[in-house]
Amino acid sequence: MTNLSRAAMICLLITGCSNGEISTNRPDRTSELCGEKPNCVSTQDPRTDFHLTPFKLSQQGLANWAQIQELALSLPGASLGQQHPHYLRVACRSKIFRFVDDFELRLAGDALIVRSESRVGYSDFGVNRDRAELFRAKLQAAGYLK
Repeated sequence: MTNLSRAAMICLLITGCSNGEISTNRPDRTSELCGEKPNCVSTQDPRTDFHLTPFKLSQQGLANWAQIQELALSLPGASLGQQHPHYLRVACRSKIFRFVDDFELRLAGDALIVRSESRVGYSDFGVNRDRAELFRAKLQAAGYLK
């Protein structure tokens, strides 16, 4: 087998093992801590490698839940996964390998609980943290954070 054939086989195995499904029947995991793999970040997880600085909403942010959801859906590769009152799960699909990450939001008082996790793989190379911080920047620009 040539090196090119091996590389093609590895790519097929990687993409074949990805969960490309945008399931609408996934549980709300915003209150859960991340696992041990470096592919998740959360405002609820106190461990340094997984912790996101809290998202504290301004009065304007509290009054604009629908617009906050629209900002989440404007993230790269985003599509609606699940929506309930005060909860949103966005499925974010990567461009190249088409992996799906779950980006979850839950409104809790004046805080926005944020959790972003890869469905498959070990490391996400910082993609979930970058996504959460891009979302923070969008909220900040809109005047929705304190």
